[in-house]
Amino acid sequence: MLFDTSKANIEELHNDLFTEKQVSVSVLRLDKIHPVVSGNKLFKLHYFLEEAINSKLKTILTFGGAYSNHLSATAYACKLLQLKSIGIVRGEKPEQLSHTLQQCLQDGMQLQFISRQQFAQKDDPVFINNLKAAYGECMIIPEGGYHPLGAKGAALIMDLVKDNNYTHICTATGTATTLAGILMEAKAAQTVVSFPVLKGIADNKNSIKQLTGKEGEFENLLVLNNYHFGGYAKKTNLLIQFMNQCWQQYQLPLDFVYTAKMLFGTIDAVKNDTFTKGSKILCLHTGGLQGNKSLPLNSLLF
Repeated sequence: MLFDTSKANIEELHNDLFTEKQVSVSVLRLDKIHPVVSGNKLFKLHYFLEEAINSKLKTILTFGGAYSNHLSATAYACKLLQLKSIGIVRGEKPEQLSHTLQQCLQDGMQLQFISRQQFAQKDDPVFINNLKAAYGECMIIPEGGYHPLGAKGAALIMDLVKDNNYTHICTATGTATTLAGILMEAKAAQTVVSFPVLKGIADNKNSIKQLTGKEGEFENLLVLNNYHFGGYAKKTNLLIQFMNQCWQQYQLPLDFVYTAKMLFGTIDAVKNDTFTKGSKILCLHTGGLQGNKSLPLNSLLF
């Protein structure tokens, strides 16, 4: 890896529910790897960054919204690796930039704001060619690292747990890039549990096929899609209360976009006996804590 992952540790959570249901629940703290380039973002970027370093393309261009963890991580990683970074941002430039975009600027990322209609064309070959004409030859990373290289990088997460006999691996799902990577490396006996954070996503079969190049279905995939709390980056008072409870009980910081929804869903699934007795469950903390800065002041206890 281009960054040291040794700080990522596994923490087991203890409470009466898990004892009653005879299951164990642990968290892989990928958020501890680095304060900015942390969680799954680091892994999804790995092969892109490696290729950029080894090629003549010293500029990386990528896409994201005003609170994008992906943009933030890319900007910082490029700064450390002495690569130029360009961020194509969804929406018109606001009077006040988000804390995320301010950090991107501080880390040397050049920002270009485009309309949502234009942003929707981000995968169109003509649009991509126009970007290359405007910015010169560069490595283009799709939004969220959604690409086979991104999934290949996400698969490296499993290297951190290959010696553990977990029966279930739980992850929040956005673009499905991390999910695809985990599925590629999970053992046949392991169930990979996906918690989509977008509303209306029944499954990610087509995305997984594109990312993995495998036509067959992954029989060990379980999708629990009732924990999006209203949609992407949506939240409720219940979710914020849950985040504060996790901090008080476990000293575990969560983000409201991804990890809080995943862990809430995991615990609810334990309550509902989705996991059989003896299950050994591992939840991936995919980072993204910087997104909490968009919450009103004093919303969280950490």
